[in-house]
Amino acid sequence: MDIEIIYDTVCPWCYIGKRRLDQALALRPNLNVTTHWRPFLLNPELPPDGVDRTAYLVKKFGSETRVRRIYGAIGEAGQSVEIDFAFERIQKTPNSVDSHRLVKYAARHGAAADAVVEALFVAYFVHGLDIGEEQVLLDIGDRHGLGRADLRAYLAGDTDLEAVTQDNARAHRLGVNGVPSFVFTGPMVISGAQEPQILARMLDAAASAA
Repeated sequence: MDIEIIYDTVCPWCYIGKRRLDQALALRPNLNVTTHWRPFLLNPELPPDGVDRTAYLVKKFGSETRVRRIYGAIGEAGQSVEIDFAFERIQKTPNSVDSHRLVKYAARHGAAADAVVEALFVAYFVHGLDIGEEQVLLDIGDRHGLGRADLRAYLAGDTDLEAVTQDNARAHRLGVNGVPSFVFTGPMVISGAQEPQILARMLDAAASAA
């Protein structure tokens, strides 16, 4: 069974959704599931170097008080799936295109895309690193067995830039306007960081439809 996960690497709910999907898959150990990570660009207009995070969030949500309230709730949701969000460490909202390219590169070169996605989330949301920065992406690739020199050359070029753009456009054509979204066999699409039990029921329905 194939599952497409439509996500952005800078979306905290996508990290929560990934952990909840992991829990759902653990509830269905007999299912043979392959995951495919599909980019969705929450901030396609961001410059390559990203923007100051505080200014970005205040512009998006209206005030620092509202930002604290929203991210406090996200932090509580993260605790339920053993994520220790450290939003105070994040200095920049990065352009996420190159992080999506890294996931595509990893999937083609023998690295576990799921593990690379997890590493990107940890780097950004737990350690506050800029996942739009080449050095950070190279370090993640290195830890997952990807040759540093080849990955550097890839990131410096434009391979998969169009693929990321096309995946983002396809998500919009599917009617996705928020992430995470999960596309199961059928296709059946469910949006949001759903609870593991709901995702497990979707797995059952997809298995029956296969």
